Amino acid sequence: MLETLPEVANIVLQEGTEAAAEPGIRDAGAGAIAVGLAALGTGYAQRGIGAAAVGAVAEDSDNFVSGLIFTAIPETLIIIAFVSLFLVL
Repeated sequence: MLETLPEVANIVLQEGTEAAAEPGIRDAGAGAIAVGLAALGTGYAQRGIGAAAVGAVAEDSDNFVSGLIFTAIPETLIIIAFVSLFLVL
């Protein structure tokens, strides 16, 4: 897969064509991809953390606060992505 990265970059940036003056992805498209990938990363992180937090709270209700904090930590990824989106645009 790593061997195909230069070819993908050439397609995205449209290098080697007459339209090379303009990139294939504009600022808004790049921002949308960044926020989308951050949201996917957040969801991937929260699936395991949420399941573990629910199990810990089911065993001992004193773990509720720590479970809630650990569940909220990945959401900072998407907040940072939104902030960077507004900075880019």
